[in-house]
Amino acid sequence: MVELLEKELSYKIQGCVYNVANKYGRGLKEKIYQKVLAEELKNADIKFEEQKRINIYSFESGEKIGTYIPDFLVDSKIIIEIKASNFTTRQDIEQQRSYLRISAYEIAYLINFCMDNLYIKRSIYTNDKKPFISKITR
Repeated sequence: MVELLEKELSYKIQGCVYNVANKYGRGLKEKIYQKVLAEELKNADIKFEEQKRINIYSFESGEKIGTYIPDFLVDSKIIIEIKASNFTTRQDIEQQRSYLRISAYEIAYLINFCMDNLYIKRSIYTNDKKPFISKITR
């Protein structure tokens, strides 16, 4: 049996997301969801940074080729991206996976609060699959 990466932290994050969805429902702007999720994370004693720049790297050289600014970086381990639209696009999902693939982070959540049902997509891309990872430091 495979152990879930960051099991406890992931469970706590999901609890915070469900709390926000249950309290506030659908139809708010993304910035509002961001603020109330920050409150929930803080109340749950979860360390996080908002709008933290993270580096993205070249597969070939391991050189930094840019930055990405997710909505949250939780405990320096998990990326959270929030959406507030009627649907989640394939592009949203692929973008999340791409940032995982070319960063030093292994777990990301894509959360859309405004769909008929709360949308939570947890993606994993482990560092052992990234050829550049041995050439960089976070």
